[in-house]
Amino acid sequence: MELLRQLLDFILHIDVHLAEIVRNYQTWTYLILFLIIFAETGFVVTPFLPGDSLLFAMGALIAGGSTGLNIWLMAVILMVAAILGNSVNYKLGTVLGAGVFKEKNKILKLKYYHQSHEFFEKHGGKAVILSRFLPIFRTIAPFVAGIAKMPFGRFTFYNVIGGVTWIILLLFSGFLLGQIPFIKNNFELVIIFIAVVTFVPAIWAAVKSKMKPKKVAAMMEEEL
Repeated sequence: MELLRQLLDFILHIDVHLAEIVRNYQTWTYLILFLIIFAETGFVVTPFLPGDSLLFAMGALIAGGSTGLNIWLMAVILMVAAILGNSVNYKLGTVLGAGVFKEKNKILKLKYYHQSHEFFEKHGGKAVILSRFLPIFRTIAPFVAGIAKMPFGRFTFYNVIGGVTWIILLLFSGFLLGQIPFIKNNFELVIIFIAVVTFVPAIWAAVKSKMKPKKVAAMMEEEL
């Protein structure tokens, strides 16, 4: 519970924590954020790491002019992290397979696999791009693509498009909008809004997955 509380505090006050990281580590901040984005996209066991909020907040922080960091260099570094992360995740999927998802596993829940697989089946290659903007799906979709043996060349094509688009949209949205007085003065609410908007599809998928068994049962009863 303490770890969860600390993680929630980091996400809700991510601008404050990022500013502290920049003060303490300066140019090493590039590497720190590279590792966070790489881990968030590269390891199926880390869907809880911040992604969208971190990118938006970092863009806003750089726009403030006090960090000494370059927005273009940050963008390139994080694009590389996002693309490499997904590639590693894909390779892990080809090696480990669906067996890592367990019904009682608190992180690798079986329902996450089914939701991501359904999302992947519905959208095909585009799922690799779309999942970039959806927490949980972002971490699990490339793993599922690996399990499904999607051709690596095809996966890489969508991976690069998705990674570049995700970083540019979120990082530069923060850079362009983060210094607007209303957003700057209500940053915590903006972060909550981003979290809610990005998590809605995942919540909806979970609701649908629970409704399906009930529909099947109802259809069977009607047939009887």
